[in-house]
Amino acid sequence: MESIKNRKTIRKYSSREVSDELLNRLLSEAARTQTMGNLQLYSVVVTRSAEGKEKLGPAHFNQPMVKNAPVVLTICADFNRTSTWCRNRKAEPGYDNLLSFFNASIDALLYTQTFCNLAEEEGLGYCYLGTTVYMPQMIIDALQLPQLVMPVATITLGWPDEDPALTDRLPSDAFVHQEQYNDYTPESIDRFYAYKESLEENKHFCEINNKETLAQIFTDIRYTTKDNEAMSAGLMEALKKQGFIKPQSVIRA
Repeated sequence: MESIKNRKTIRKYSSREVSDELLNRLLSEAARTQTMGNLQLYSVVVTRSAEGKEKLGPAHFNQPMVKNAPVVLTICADFNRTSTWCRNRKAEPGYDNLLSFFNASIDALLYTQTFCNLAEEEGLGYCYLGTTVYMPQMIIDALQLPQLVMPVATITLGWPDEDPALTDRLPSDAFVHQEQYNDYTPESIDRFYAYKESLEENKHFCEINNKETLAQIFTDIRYTTKDNEAMSAGLMEALKKQGFIKPQSVIRA
């Protein structure tokens, strides 16, 4: 798959339609990805309408591509369908727990990446929105997700109307460990992050934000402790409401 070497995040889309035929084919083909127990523990909500995108916008900090993309896909960890199947086949499901959420999330993310690879092979562009898990309750409400269904990924999709530069990546030596995990030293950190920190755009980020290092951009501005803790609390609350985490009072040893 040669195109993976040139993969780019696309945030601007042309007015060209993404046909139902093409979209449905890609959604179907992506289901050939790996899945736990062959259960396909995911569901995809397709949003095309302006009204639907308007409802989803605030959950994604009103990023313009949510409203402007022809298609928005919300991929959910879904144990509702499997549990309903079990109950209708004289089997009692036990999937209202954290492990099941993780299993379904892994399934959903494997499906998401496979879909993205297939879409890119067709010439489509997409943007993966990490904001999906920041304020999940807003998405749950907008899409009317039942219990045991949790949004884990969002993709904006369309035909590209831009050709951005490739973003930098760490060398494989930075994340590949042979036989066992080898912890990082100051010297190896210097080596692995040298290129990223030398880029003019990253130096510019530091300058305009009055930060000494690029790492401070992430810790002090982009992903702060305060925001992480607040959104973690919201995520936990949503998981409880969706039935993946039981109230502490009913947990038994």
